[in-house]
Amino acid sequence: MPRATLPAPSYPLVHQTLDNGLRVLLAPDRSAPVVGVAVYYDVGIRSEPEGRTGFAHLFEHLMFQGSANLDKLAHFRYVQSSGGTFNGSTHLDYTNYFEVLPSNALSRGLFLEADRMRSPRITEENLRNQIAVVKEEIRVNVLNRPYGGFPWLLLPPVLFDTFPNAHNGYGDFVDLESATVDDAEDFFRRCYPPSNAVLSVAGDFDPDEALAMVQGHFGDLPARETPPRPDFSEPDLDGERRKSTEDPLAPLPAVAAGWRVPDPVGDFAAYLPYVVLAEVLSDGDASRLEQRLVQKDRTVTQLATYLSLMGDPFDVRDPTALVFQAHHAPTATADVVLDAATEEFDRLATDGLLPGELERVRARILAQVFRDVDPVLGRTLALAAFEQIHGRAEMLTELPAQLAAVTAEQVQEAAGTLRPDRRAVLELAAGGAR
Repeated sequence: MPRATLPAPSYPLVHQTLDNGLRVLLAPDRSAPVVGVAVYYDVGIRSEPEGRTGFAHLFEHLMFQGSANLDKLAHFRYVQSSGGTFNGSTHLDYTNYFEVLPSNALSRGLFLEADRMRSPRITEENLRNQIAVVKEEIRVNVLNRPYGGFPWLLLPPVLFDTFPNAHNGYGDFVDLESATVDDAEDFFRRCYPPSNAVLSVAGDFDPDEALAMVQGHFGDLPARETPPRPDFSEPDLDGERRKSTEDPLAPLPAVAAGWRVPDPVGDFAAYLPYVVLAEVLSDGDASRLEQRLVQKDRTVTQLATYLSLMGDPFDVRDPTALVFQAHHAPTATADVVLDAATEEFDRLATDGLLPGELERVRARILAQVFRDVDPVLGRTLALAAFEQIHGRAEMLTELPAQLAAVTAEQVQEAAGTLRPDRRAVLELAAGGAR
């Protein structure tokens, strides 16, 4: 049977590395008068030092508090007065900063990113202010929200053993409050040199003119030593692990389970079948677990299966996991849900995929990828992530062919690895139901 796929998106890519080590990626597209600018630093939650949980995220906040030639809030004003938008985010393996601007403001966007790469304003006042902001963010998003931190903060300590992989990436209040200006300055010196970053620019520009702008704004930043990437390696699980927690705000109990998967960078071909498997299991009303747990058994009200604890399968390094999570009825136990899910894994591993199932799921994956990268910002971010994590932004355009190479037998084999003796389980009791 011929393999169904979608045509690859075509982006002419220009690569350049400046003398200071900054990797530059340009993706011109003259179809609309907008540009996206993003800087990805190869430092994330897994890179923060022990005793400083949440520091990578805290430092992301500090990077918005003024820079070498800009007062506090000036970055905001320059972007917004140009009709643009901006933000930043902290992930397991990188921290990014980005803007979308009218194309005639490209030079302004490049200046803003170069200025904070040159020197953010790290002061005691800014540090204390942003510690308070991050603590309030944790209260809003985790402590005072039903299912806050479930499972991305609560499952890693069950699944992993080492500090980089297992610790609370949002941050412990004691660790946050004890952070100093010296800590922040040292973190900047070590982790934010130009050679540890990728600059991605996509949209309406001439490549030669854009390269000249990049050189003008970033070229004189001094080179610094590139930090060695920490060792994140973890052994696979040799038996089931379990932990229980209670959420006083949750209206329904929940369960999450994680299984280690192949290295998403070093063994991408072996990893891709798990990307397809996750969609087979839970993407849409026709998916295996949706039909079994929600429609047939009626034990589950909401479920998901996905790669990477932060949800994007293509921007994470090893180790990572396939995660299954479900909110279930109080009359059903976590084991009832897990046993039913295991039956579906075993059925898939034994009987394989249905006719047309692989093609349908593959088309859904690619359609979502292409929807995400159609806007200039999504394209800017995706290309930067592939360049930073995989070393090749071109992988974005190669995804259709790579997914087309995934066979039904590979997906079937991947399902067979989701065994109870290889999983970490987190049970969440619903205190809010009482």
